[in-house]
Amino acid sequence: MTEENLIEEIKGVGTGLKIKFNRLGIYSAADLISYFPRRYEDYSHITSIADIRPGMVSIEAKIKQVSSRYARRGISVTEAVASDSSGSVRLIWFNQPYRKASIIKDADYFISGKFELSHQRLSIINPSVEMANSFPVNTARILPIYRETKGLHSLQIRKIIRELMPLIRNMPEILPLSVIKKNNLMGYHEAIEKIHFPSSASDIEKAETRLGFNEVFELMLASLLNKQENEHEKSLSIPFRQTLARNFVKNLPFKLTDSQRIVVWRIYQDLQGTQPMNRLVEGDVGSGKTVVAAMAAIMAIKQDFQVAFMAPTEILARQHADTIYRFLQPLGLNDTVGLLVGGMPTVAKTKARKAIATGKMKMIIGTQTLIQESINMDRLGLIIIDEQHRFGVEQRKALMAKAGHMPHVLSLTATPIPRSLALVVYGELDISILSQKPVGRKAVITKIFSDSGRVQAYRMLDKQIEEGNQAFIVCPLITENDFDLSQSAEKVYDRLSHHEFKHRKLGLLHGRMASAQKTKVLEDFLNRKIDILIATTVVEVGIDIPNANCILIESAERFGLAQIHQLRGRVGRAGQQAYCFLVTSDNNPPSRRLTTLETVNDGFRLAEIDLKLRGPGAVYGVAQHGQLDLRFAELSDHKLIAAASESAGEFIKSGENLLKYGVLAEHVGKLRAVTNLN
Repeated sequence: MTEENLIEEIKGVGTGLKIKFNRLGIYSAADLISYFPRRYEDYSHITSIADIRPGMVSIEAKIKQVSSRYARRGISVTEAVASDSSGSVRLIWFNQPYRKASIIKDADYFISGKFELSHQRLSIINPSVEMANSFPVNTARILPIYRETKGLHSLQIRKIIRELMPLIRNMPEILPLSVIKKNNLMGYHEAIEKIHFPSSASDIEKAETRLGFNEVFELMLASLLNKQENEHEKSLSIPFRQTLARNFVKNLPFKLTDSQRIVVWRIYQDLQGTQPMNRLVEGDVGSGKTVVAAMAAIMAIKQDFQVAFMAPTEILARQHADTIYRFLQPLGLNDTVGLLVGGMPTVAKTKARKAIATGKMKMIIGTQTLIQESINMDRLGLIIIDEQHRFGVEQRKALMAKAGHMPHVLSLTATPIPRSLALVVYGELDISILSQKPVGRKAVITKIFSDSGRVQAYRMLDKQIEEGNQAFIVCPLITENDFDLSQSAEKVYDRLSHHEFKHRKLGLLHGRMASAQKTKVLEDFLNRKIDILIATTVVEVGIDIPNANCILIESAERFGLAQIHQLRGRVGRAGQQAYCFLVTSDNNPPSRRLTTLETVNDGFRLAEIDLKLRGPGAVYGVAQHGQLDLRFAELSDHKLIAAASESAGEFIKSGENLLKYGVLAEHVGKLRAVTNLN
């Protein structure tokens, strides 16, 4: 038996079980071995019958007096009596008539199940039983509970995994022995065995630590190898010009923060080198990332390089084009700014492509379609990526093909990422943090309402509309059928447009709408043709509506803290006082996690809380977290992250050949395709 064997080739798996395993995504022995438990139930404590109490119990006893009968409605009932030296207890199985023939009377058994009241008598209901002289798989131990499907339960999954124990015990080690020894890790095959068949809580903890270390070590190795590869590329040097930078700053309508100055200076140092810059600027909402990007861009533009600025949406690309045009106007560089997005008329696109090819357009602003456009950018010196987490090697190769060299890359994100998460998600980037907000930026006033307080929240929102402002109402879903919840965007839009806000102009926006349709709605909102925009989290990033000062979030308890913080960053962007109303879906007191938002406006602090309470998905986004495939590593475990990161760095520095470790090399190769820059 090998890991490549098909699931139906394992002893005990017939055609029926094969179909059910396939339904769970299990097609081979390897798939089953890596089908890890969701949780555990502890039946390891063997209790004498006289001492058992209602709840989950395990006993060692002889079984006698087995009988089977059919009750009303065709339900079979099998009953038995189990006895030890302290007393006896009744066992009952429903719809398991085979039990009568399979039980050997007066033999010693391990019996595990729930001791509870049934037909006015305390009995152990539907217990698992195994001969006491065998290795227990489903009784008298800590039992792993797996994700199940109809007709395939954890009991059966455990039995089939038990058949693979010889294979598991012969699995080769993945990590270098020096790494295992330094970090005092459990062996790989032992960790796999203990995760499926632990003897104690300590076994589970050690196995999870080992497997979590594997995950982070492999990810960090993938990131560092990508970084090393990037360092071997050559880029065009963009020298620093002090007078140009000073003139830009002098003409700004506001004063740069110290944090912005530090970050810009680091970018200028990167740009001067011939090794491609690969820097992420991470800043809370309102920290001034766009002006930092503009300062990087002017250094390239003034020296006859081109800059590609890629935004996540067309509407944001247009907004960036307007903002950067204004920033560059005092320097006489505004005529170098141009837009290229899919929604432009064909004639305008053709004109833009020509201006890019001739070098007249130097600041090229658009979406990621800039990579796909058949345009020549042979003087491309800098790429700026706004909120585009998945910009990888294939995209870089596409740009290299256009430019003939590796451009400098500057990434921007408004999602505050805790350091432990950033190490894994952005392992190959140099990270700069904008830790300050411009002077005068007002904190958003946040208030929580229960379901019954929604009417009051609507009144407060309507008051802001009356005063000439605009508002967002954010819903967790698109349609009611998504999870059968009433607070879906379409349902709320339909209700409010006919009742509470029938006197206002409402708009609807969600991710399933066509791109042109979304752009039209956002343009109408920006041009104040819409008073209230009802939307899903599609508005979380990439919308700048200066006149919007109020946001109401429905079913707020379903969102992560970091996500809500991003959403409330959509309002008050023109410096006016802004409000965020969080409406819960019930009348229970709000959680302590949610009330944190009323007093904390620091995105980094909120992200740390979210990471600890809800995991990476709440901070970084569920889709991206899914690509990380972290099943055991807790990214709030700073000690594990630091240890795995350090070991990955030492492995790279040692110059040891990764190909010596076949399985590790295979895993790392795959991960290089899903880390941030690959």
